[in-house]
Formats: sequence, C-alpha cells, structure tokens
Amino acid sequence: MTYPREFPEGLPVGDTWVPAPTRQPVVFPYDGGEFATAPVGDVGLARRAVEHAAGLRKEVAGLPARVRRDVLAGVAADLAQIASRMAELLVLETGKPRVDCDIEMQRAVATWQAASDEVAHLHGETVPLDLQASGDGMFGFWTRRPIGVVVGIAGFNYPVLLASHKIAPALAAGCPVMVKPAPATPLATLWLTHLVRERLAAAGAPPGAVQLVTGDTEVGRALTTHPDVAAISFTGSAAVGHRIARDAAPRKVVLELGSNAALVVAADADLDAAADAVARGGTYASGQACISVQRVIAVEEIAGALEKKIAERLRDVVVGDPRSTDTRVSALIDEAATERVLDWVERARAAGARIVAGGTRTGARCLAPTLLADVPDGEPAWDEEVFGPVVCLRAVPDIETAYDLVNASRYGLHAAVYTRDLGAAFRAVEALDVGGVVINEVPGYRSDIAPYGGVKDSGTGREGPRFAIEELTVTRMAVIRP
Repeated sequence: MTYPREFPEGLPVGDTWVPAPTRQPVVFPYDGGEFATAPVGDVGLARRAVEHAAGLRKEVAGLPARVRRDVLAGVAADLAQIASRMAELLVLETGKPRVDCDIEMQRAVATWQAASDEVAHLHGETVPLDLQASGDGMFGFWTRRPIGVVVGIAGFNYPVLLASHKIAPALAAGCPVMVKPAPATPLATLWLTHLVRERLAAAGAPPGAVQLVTGDTEVGRALTTHPDVAAISFTGSAAVGHRIARDAAPRKVVLELGSNAALVVAADADLDAAADAVARGGTYASGQACISVQRVIAVEEIAGALEKKIAERLRDVVVGDPRSTDTRVSALIDEAATERVLDWVERARAAGARIVAGGTRTGARCLAPTLLADVPDGEPAWDEEVFGPVVCLRAVPDIETAYDLVNASRYGLHAAVYTRDLGAAFRAVEALDVGGVVINEVPGYRSDIAPYGGVKDSGTGREGPRFAIEELTVTRMAVIRP
C-alpha cells in the first residue's frame, strides 16, 4: 500500500524545502502496514526555523490586511478542491473512519474561510481619556498588533484541522508560525503547509512565514523554549501541556488539553435521542476526540431504560476498515493506545463496574464500542481521558447531583445535557464548570467559529479564528497630547 506524495521532499524550513536528517515509516493503524515514509527533523532544524521566523517578524506583521485575507481565502479554496484526496490520506495516517476524515476536511475549509473573514475585524477603539482629569485635552486609542513568532503543536487525531486552527489565526494576526505535527501523522499537515506556502509566494509574501518541523519531544522543547518565540498553541495531553507551560514561561501559551466529557440525562429527556447521542458521541473518530462522550450521568428513574437503549445502539455500530464509508469505529492510533484502553476497561471491571456492551478487541487495534456501568471514582476510565470508544454510565438521584458530579473532575472542556426543561438547561449553563455547555446535542459538537477551550486541567485560552487571533495579538495603546 502506497500513497503518492503531493508536496516536495524534505521539510519546509526557511523559504525552501530542506533535506531532513532522517526519515521514518508512516503506518496505517488498521493493519500496521507501512504506506509511506516521512521526513524527521532535529533540534538544529527547529532552531533554524525559529531564527528564520524571527527574521521575518516585521515583514509578516507589515503584510497588508488584503494580502493576509486573500491568502487565507485562497487556502480555503485550495483545500476544498483537494478535500477528498486529503481525506484519503487522513484515513491512512490516522486510521479514522472515512466519514470522520471527510468531516475534518469540511471543518478545515470553514476554519480557513473564517480566519480570512476575521482579518477585516482586526481593529481597536478610541479611549475617552478625559474621564480622568489628567486626560483633559488628550486623544487615546488602541490597536491590536501581532504578538510575534508563534509555535503550533497539533495532536494526531485531527491533524489538518488542528494545524489549521494554529496556522490560519497566526497568519491572520500577522505572525510567522511554525507547526509541529504529531510524529505518527505528519503527511497531511506537510501537504497543508505546502498549499499555504504556495499561496504566500503567489501573493508576494515570504513562504517562510509558515514552516513545519517534525521530530521528537526534544524538537518540541527546542521550539517552545526558544527565546525568540512569543506564543505557543498546543493541543494534546494535559501532562504534556502543563510541562510546556512551565518550560515556556513567560511566553504566551494557549492550551487545549482534552477532557472526560460528560453527558447528563434528565428524567424528562427524550431517551431515544439521548441514547443516539451517546452512541454517536462516544464513538466518532473511534472515540479519539477530546470532547467525545465518556461519562453519562443519568437521573436514576430513567437510568435503567437508558442503559438498555445505549447498549442496543452500541452493538449496531459498524466496526472495521476505516476506508469503508459504513465504518464508524476503527483502529486506535497504535498498539500501546489499544492496550491501555483495554487495561482501563479491565481495571474498571475488577473494581466493580459492569461491562454492559463491548469490552473486547475486534481486529488488530479495533475495540468493540463499550459501555461500562457503575465505574467507581478513582478508576481512570471515569477520572481520566479514555481516548477510545468507551462510555461510562452512572445513576444519580437528581439533576443537581448530576451537575455536581460533572464538576467533580479535574477536567472541564465541554459537557452536554439532555432535557426538555428550559430552566434545567439555563441552570446547566450557569452551574457547569466547563468551557462549553451543549443542550440536547453531543458534547462533541463544536462550531469552528465559536470560542473553544476549557477550564481547570482542560487548558487555557481559546481557539476559533476570532478568539485565537485575539490570543495571538497584543493591544498597543496610543496617547496623544495635541
């Protein structure tokens, strides 16, 4: 199995593509077969990329708004044209079902278009300095200025979309940016970077405004701790994100660190709709999504009926080859991830949980969609982020107890509530300590133009083009005494 290369050899460092020190296999998770090789960078290339970006800082900041807008819109158009081909590559790299890869590409196109639109909204305001006597006769205003060199580090599960949420806002803000994809999934991001650099060059802008370096944790550390870097945008695990924040200080850090998303089901909820949501929201991307359904918290009077409905739906989920359009769950990213999820399921069972559905391996790295009931506190399947097609169900006496249980987590990214009661819905918006509350839809619902991010160990800062641009700019105050 091979895939034709759609971009130059090497790595896009500086204004050209340079040879990489080594190459490594890229493996199709579903069968473990190598289908391509990818260039692997090193610390030296990482430092070279940062130094080049630092040298371009003033030039990129000075690019006219119309140029930045047109480049971003052009990338959106290019991605739309090759979306199907890039989705094929994403299936091979990530092992994600084709339906999820198609959705990823649709969202990536929308993200670039939204970033293009936001360039026109990047402005400041006047300030009435004479509200204080010291400001009488003075004129004040503030503008937004690019923060400087940006490093974006993306996870393996949505490589093109996550890279888009780093690169597009950085360019919209006028910042040179370097992206580091996950080691297992570099190819589609290399292709994306090639498209962006081609658009930059066609507009008369420096291609080196966007660079990409692959490599291990030492490469990442070289990027995030370099003194010329002004901001880091990272998507990945909490442990790694916290380390980046410590090492990168005092630089600006935007962290999207995942969660163990909860879905609350009230006594008055539409149980069929809720069960459908759990089955869909707990298995998309094979469960490898930071806001997939993991904890289902149901009011006890309907918990038994809901359990049966969820189990029925999970047994109908198609597991298999991700290249099939019928598949909804396929292989996890590697064998270590598969073994870890199975171990967490077994640990929960040994601690007293019931395996209502699934809990077994089906194929090399595929897991049957799994429903665990009554997982106790302290078990990683309940407390931590499973990142697999595993859902845990617990019954509680009432909706307020459910909200308290949602909050009894170190994470807080998205949560969902199924209810017909408008009061309960508004109460959820007020009570749930998360970055986003979703009513009568899965917690995995995300609009790419909305502010997205978490609280507590789920991260800091917000993505979504408008909000990421604000993260990657700083206010500059001007005070004039005529």
